[in-house]
Order: sequence, then C-alpha cells, then structure tokens
Amino acid sequence: MTGYQEGTVPEDRVDVVVVGAGPYGLSIAAHARAAGLSVRNFGRPMSAWAEHMPRGMLLKSEVWASHLSDPLGAYGYDKYCADHNLPYAYGTPIPVETFVAYGHWFAALAADGVEPRTVVRVTGMGERLFECELEDGEVVQARAVVVAVGVVPFAFTPEPLNALPADVAGHASRYPDLSAFAGRRVAVVGAGQSAIETAALLSEADARPHLIARTGQLAWNDLPLPGDRSWPVRLRRPQSALGSGLRTWGMSRMPGAVRRLSAARRAHLVRSTLGPAGAWWLRDRFEDIVPVSLGATVADAQAGHASGSGVQLKLNTGEFIEADHVISATGYRVDLDRVPLLDRELRDRVLTISMPSGVAGPRLSSAFESAVPGLYFVGLPAALSFGPLLRFVAGAAFTARRVNGGLTAHASDFPSRGPRHAAPEVRVKRR
Repeated sequence: MTGYQEGTVPEDRVDVVVVGAGPYGLSIAAHARAAGLSVRNFGRPMSAWAEHMPRGMLLKSEVWASHLSDPLGAYGYDKYCADHNLPYAYGTPIPVETFVAYGHWFAALAADGVEPRTVVRVTGMGERLFECELEDGEVVQARAVVVAVGVVPFAFTPEPLNALPADVAGHASRYPDLSAFAGRRVAVVGAGQSAIETAALLSEADARPHLIARTGQLAWNDLPLPGDRSWPVRLRRPQSALGSGLRTWGMSRMPGAVRRLSAARRAHLVRSTLGPAGAWWLRDRFEDIVPVSLGATVADAQAGHASGSGVQLKLNTGEFIEADHVISATGYRVDLDRVPLLDRELRDRVLTISMPSGVAGPRLSSAFESAVPGLYFVGLPAALSFGPLLRFVAGAAFTARRVNGGLTAHASDFPSRGPRHAAPEVRVKRR
C-alpha cells in the first residue's frame, strides 16, 4: 500500500465492511456500530428472503427463534409484532412477507446506514487490510471484512438435473412467484420443508405438482411443545431453536462448545440435526393433494418428451414422469468457489474443512475469523465449525456477539481518525 503517510488513515477506510444485509449481516452491523466501530454494510436488506423465497411461504422457525440481534435486545421480532399489532405466540408461523418487513424495520432502526449496493470484489492488501470494490466502481478500504452472503450462492442441484436448460428446470431459490406455473405440470425434487411447501404452494396456485423424494416416507415435525409445561418436564425435555431435548438444547445454547468437537463429529451433527421434514402446519395442505413418488431419485433427465416441450424424468424405480418444468428443492452446499467476490489469491488463503460429501466450509476461530486475519464468514459457511444452529436465523445473536468481540479486539491495532475506540453510549431509537 502506498500514498498514505505513516499514522494517517484515508477517509474511505473503515474498521469493517459487512457484505450482505440479511439477518446475520444486519445483526453484526448493529453490534459493531454500537461498539463504536466504523462500519459500512452493503447489500439490499433481506433480499434473499424477498427475491428468492416463494410468496406465501411461512417460516418454519418459531417466533421466539426468529429474532435479529442488537446489543440491547430492543429490536427483536416480539418488539416488531407489538409495534405493528401482529400475533406473537407459540405455533404462529411467520409469513415470509412479514419477516422481510421486520428485517427492513430492524435495518432502519438498529443497523441504520445499510447501503443497497453490491460488493463485486474483495482483495487482500496486507495484514488486516482489504479493498472492497463496489458495482459502481467505488473502492472502500477496510481493516476487516465479514462475509454474510446468506445461502443463495450455495444452491445445490444434483446430477442429472443440473444439466437441464434453465427454461425447463432450476433450483427452488429461483422461483419467488409460483403463480406463473398455473395449469402446468411441475416435478418437485426433494423431501424437506422447501420441497413440500413448494409443492403445496404450486397446488394452491392451480399448478399440477408431483413430488419426487428419495426417502421411503416423508417426515413431519411435531407440534410445538406448550409453554406452560411443568419445570421437571422442561428440564427433561427443554425447548430450543433446534427442537426439543437435551441434545438439541446443548447445540443451540453452546455452539462454541460444538466447535471444540472433531470436524467429523461436527459434520455429523449438521447433517443429522433437523433433517428433511415438513412443518406440522403444512401436512393438511399436502397429504392426499400432491402426488408423491417415494424412495425415488432421478436417474436420467432429458429436455423434451413425447408430448412436446418440457422434460422427461426417468426415476431409479423405473417410473417415467413428464413435466413442463422441474424444481430442485435440494438444499444448499457450501463451496467458497461459489463466492466470486473473493479475489482468487484471497480465496486460496482461506483454509477449509472438507468432507467426503463435497462440502467445504471455512476453518474458523472462536470469533468466526478465517485463516486470513480480518476475514470473517458467518451463517451457513460457519455451520461446519459451530454446528447446526448456524443454519438458522436463531444463530444470529451468538454470531454477532462473537464476531463483534473479534472485531473490537483488533480495533486498537490501527491508527484512528478520532476517539472511535472509546466506549460509546448505546441509544435506543424511539419508534
């Protein structure tokens, strides 16, 4: 780096750039600003939820597990509901449109200053110094970068479906408006909430869905436990963001302890906790309505079929299915090569935890810092380090606190433009 005198800081340099404005990015920005760090948060608030989730979708998580995080807990989903006269109770699913509105409300009040622009390139410039290039050509220097890009870059479509042309097939994250399929035959591949709910919404949009699931039987989540259980029952079967029971309670409350387990054990927990299943409230909208091929995988897929355009699927069971379109609701698989904003040299310095399944999450410190000092990864890419909680919104609070600890620990290593490192007064904005 040249052009700056020792001990001075250019005006376009900040302590941290947060890339992404979903639940994790917004929460981290809120904590970092409250700690007195200079922050620039780039991304369209809640864009993945607004632009990649189907309209009419309901969140699977309970209301108390759907909070974004600020240091005072002043802007949780419960506060949003109170402000907007919305129900906040066990067993009340959250419409995705409501959750998006909550995220915008949080962004305006707790994470003020989100810039709806895209970071296209992050380059390492030396020890704890990065250049972030924006879509409009602006370049921002930062002492730390938090990669909070959500799940959409990691959308996974298995073979042979990934070879089909985009006009007849795609991942579920491509279809926010399922009404476009009215009157059309749509094959949905998958056995989890995304697949089952997509099929149900397609049916309700007057499409003709057919679910293809590799499991021999679809799984359904139980009704939420009542909140008025006795203390002995609560102790034996505590409720958590990951479900009920001591095992899930431990992973939900102590993700830092999960990180101390072996990589193989952590991967098993991520893979086996809250596996593919439909929400309890979805069952009546699906069963006896949507036809299902169980114990089936797609052995071959060809664009076009005897009836004309579309696609023909050959299943491992020998069954043939003709459809106008195929939606793969087959989840997300972390691969840092699918985060193109990372400069190649920077990407190559990130050590990963590789599993036989092909998943390769970054190896992270207890503060979510990668092997590149000052480069942090949160959300789904952190699940192989901290466990299954990081797959859900409920992990935002733990993550924001830990990341903020890492950011503030190194803030004094650099010259500053003013008394940034003095502990600021944290104020709650009045609504």
